[in-house]
Amino acid sequence: MTELDWPEILLRLGVATLAGAAIGLDRDLHDKPIGLKTLGIVGLSTATVVLLAVQFAEPGKITDAASRVIQGILTGIGFLGAGVIVREGHRFRVHGLTSAACAFLAACLGIACGAGEWKIVLVALVIAIVLLTVGRPVERWLHRLLGGNDTQT
Repeated sequence: MTELDWPEILLRLGVATLAGAAIGLDRDLHDKPIGLKTLGIVGLSTATVVLLAVQFAEPGKITDAASRVIQGILTGIGFLGAGVIVREGHRFRVHGLTSAACAFLAACLGIACGAGEWKIVLVALVIAIVLLTVGRPVERWLHRLLGGNDTQT
């Protein structure tokens, strides 16, 4: 059994919460249906469950039980994403796919934080923030350049 000390637990849970919240901030700033608090909680909750699974593993190893926990998290997060996408009043239109994908990413970052994989968390978070920041302008520019249909708002 791996025994994590208080600072390590605080670091893993804190970074997971902050990473999810950072992604959620982008959603909040763009008035999307999921935001800072929700994605912060997604990161925190997934890191918590992974920490519990890691506590019972050999040091430095992800066990079969931890693998099943991670699979369950990723399956469950799909329901949150579906709730973001499927909303009343938007018949025959799909909305919220990016927010649903952000919920999935916040869960993945929480899993990585719970496992203590800091390099992966940092690189994934930086790439996500860059993509969320410049993605829309680049998308519009490419639509204009390539003659695509730019009907997105």
